[in-house]
Amino acid sequence: MFRFEELDIWKLAVDYAHDIYTIANKFPLNEQYNVTSQLKRAGLSISNNIAEGSGVTTNKNFSSFLDISVSSALETVNILYFAARRGYISESERLNYYQKAETLIKKIRAFKNSLK
Repeated sequence: MFRFEELDIWKLAVDYAHDIYTIANKFPLNEQYNVTSQLKRAGLSISNNIAEGSGVTTNKNFSSFLDISVSSALETVNILYFAARRGYISESERLNYYQKAETLIKKIRAFKNSLK
């Protein structure tokens, strides 16, 4: 088993990415290569960076990957805000994913602090 597979933040990030993919698939087809693709990449990047970072040799390096994970989560929040403004998702859907991202970011930051 790899180190990241034991991390609750990784599991939560994978769940979040799954949810992001589900909602992104509801976007208009003309956004398939733009907003939809960007949202999916950002959502998946969260767990990818946790996994990748777990394999480095120092906690300082791992912390850098966790920072990237947080940045990717914030990117999803921004894209979802844009998607709601465009009418691709409802405001209640946006708020739901906003809250999930907020929880995920807090947990990633708490884990990062535990590495010190």
